[in-house]
Amino acid sequence: MRSVLVTGGAGFIGSNFVHHLVAHTDVDITVLDALTYAGDLRSLAGLPGNRLTFVRGDISDAELVDGLVAGADAVVHFAAESHNDNSLAEPRPFLHTNIVGTYTLLESARRHDRRFHHISTDEVYGDLELDDPGRFTETTPYNPSSPYSATKAASDLLVRAWMRSFGLRATISNCSNNYGPRQHIEKFIPRQITNVLRGSRPKLYGQGRNVRDWVHVEDHSSAVLAILERGRIGETYLVGADGERSNVEVLATILRLMDQPSDAYDLVTDRAGHDLRYAIDWTKLREELGWAPAHRDFEAGLAATIEWYRSNEDWWTGSKDATEDFYRSVGK
Repeated sequence: MRSVLVTGGAGFIGSNFVHHLVAHTDVDITVLDALTYAGDLRSLAGLPGNRLTFVRGDISDAELVDGLVAGADAVVHFAAESHNDNSLAEPRPFLHTNIVGTYTLLESARRHDRRFHHISTDEVYGDLELDDPGRFTETTPYNPSSPYSATKAASDLLVRAWMRSFGLRATISNCSNNYGPRQHIEKFIPRQITNVLRGSRPKLYGQGRNVRDWVHVEDHSSAVLAILERGRIGETYLVGADGERSNVEVLATILRLMDQPSDAYDLVTDRAGHDLRYAIDWTKLREELGWAPAHRDFEAGLAATIEWYRSNEDWWTGSKDATEDFYRSVGK
């Protein structure tokens, strides 16, 4: 594998994966990103120009995509509309990017017989009860709750159909909630951090009892590379780090690490259809590929994330006002 096309490589998880590829491989990388509000070229700053090519464009642009796929040995597909609140307000962009865009990439990968890895989410499985000891596995039935998770489920099924119908050399990974540097401040952890840094009170949906299974974005990157290099074609792998915590627990940790009172937040109306609990069983990834997360200390990872946002205010401050204006408009 000499060259990789990374879609959505200027976004949060995609850009961190590009940094990981540069640090841990010798491959040349082409990033295809539409640079919507969630993409930022500054997330790729400092990477060597002789190994990285950036192309601005839409993954549903068949002519553009075909030329880029033809020139790569493998495609790693991160590009997606990914925010649940946005999908509830306006579902159409999610259908365009997550379904039509994925179809366009699959057709090019099939045409040129390219290795394809599809990045997905544990949200395709719906949710678990708070007192359920079970976890999602690769065989858990799909039960998406939002337009976002429904379109990601659809894209997963397209990949599986192209593998079975056309022999596409592909794998899928479904990951739990990511955190770390370069995450857009509309997401839960960076929104709370940047609110505190701005002197505003964090906002918590409902009573904050909803549980998420957190994994550091660097661990996600290493898992994807392991799957790309050693994963069995046709297989799905779940990526997690045993990081289950309720939203109120995460917020309490942020407040403590930022020297704020434990009750220095406001409760807001819960999100419609808000999933209760996500939990990942990553046994298959561990046993088949020998992968394990390096960032097992969630509090240490969260402290480092807080410091990144504290030290990189110029990276996020431009989008903060627009993000908070949107949340105010929907009462969040």
